[in-house]
Amino acid sequence: MFNIITIGDATVDNFLLIDHEEAKLQCGLDKDNCQICFNYADKIPISQTTQSVGGNATNVAVGASRLGLKSAIFTELGDDVNGMLVEQELTKAKVDCQFVNCNKNKETRYSIVMVYDSERTILSYHVKYNYKLPHLPSVEWIYYSSLGANFPKLQDQLAKYLNKHPNSKLVINPGSAQIKTNLKKIKEIIPRAEILFVNKEEAERIIGKQPSIAVSMQKFYNLGVKLSIITDGTKGSYAFDGQQMLHLPIFPIKPIDKTGAGDAFAIGLLSALHYKKDLAEAMRWGTANAGGVVQKIGAEPGLQTRAGLQKILIKYKNITAKEI
Repeated sequence: MFNIITIGDATVDNFLLIDHEEAKLQCGLDKDNCQICFNYADKIPISQTTQSVGGNATNVAVGASRLGLKSAIFTELGDDVNGMLVEQELTKAKVDCQFVNCNKNKETRYSIVMVYDSERTILSYHVKYNYKLPHLPSVEWIYYSSLGANFPKLQDQLAKYLNKHPNSKLVINPGSAQIKTNLKKIKEIIPRAEILFVNKEEAERIIGKQPSIAVSMQKFYNLGVKLSIITDGTKGSYAFDGQQMLHLPIFPIKPIDKTGAGDAFAIGLLSALHYKKDLAEAMRWGTANAGGVVQKIGAEPGLQTRAGLQKILIKYKNITAKEI
């Protein structure tokens, strides 16, 4: 019935574009220690504000639907206006909501996203949900992503689901809260991943700092991950499936807001694999989808249809993945 079911918290993201004249940027050339500074107790003007539904699982479910996949989501919502907004937007995007659970007398997660020079700083409000995995059908992909600190019980339920549905392939994109609060638990399920999506910093937190991304991907493969994908910001993406190790630069698209670029990359790549594209082309699909997202404010407005994706792919047809 479904090509993909995503698992993770939905959020409502409130975007604040910081006025360049009022915020002082303190940043070294390597951008490793970069700060935006405000005067304490001052009033800081913003140049624009907007609101968008977000969350890794939500972004991927919506992105899958736009690319022609049948998608559903399991997420927890509160019985508030934000919860109504999330479900309304998911339904509008043709994402099946039968596994969405509404919690009485609780709030829906939300974030304040401060955007300055396309980079975002996120203030995230987590709600403590009592996660319980619903009865899910067998599906092509299970996409397991960002949840609050109370996730271990659900993860155990997910492991049992995978035992009963061996044809359902697990994709893992661990959330920052999961890594910070219970890294040991996340490391338990990583060996079961058909595909693991992490950025360079997340990879280092999970397996420690390595001499290179190539070494990190090999270590993930040795743990049991069949395909590891590591993104490294403006340096592009890397992939290793046990046979080929590839690197693809980003497309030269000037970003407005990078929120959701990783989720767009992930569903672009997954959709390409669904349509039987090879790994090198799948990385291009991911990069093209991310390129569309960074040209809009918010994680979902720039998610591409197949027609939109093809336009970007044709425009940057000379940028291809290379063996490393």
